[in-house]
Amino acid sequence: MSKVIKGIIDRFEGEIAVVEIEGVTKDFAKDIFPKEATVGDVVELEDNKVRVLKNETERRRKEVEDLMNDVWED
Repeated sequence: MSKVIKGIIDRFEGEIAVVEIEGVTKDFAKDIFPKEATVGDVVELEDNKVRVLKNETERRRKEVEDLMNDVWED
């Protein structure tokens, strides 16, 4: 049985995708990621297949946006 790993795309460097998994960054081949994957997306990795978790990504973006708004409020 394969292990499912969840992480967040930190950046792309050439043919490498750098993914943060539980506070540690790991490199993966960029070509296993869907073309629409972007920095900040929450992804699930399993057996060299990557799935973008759109709902989780949107929820996370909203949380970050709300935090930023709280920081900059007068």
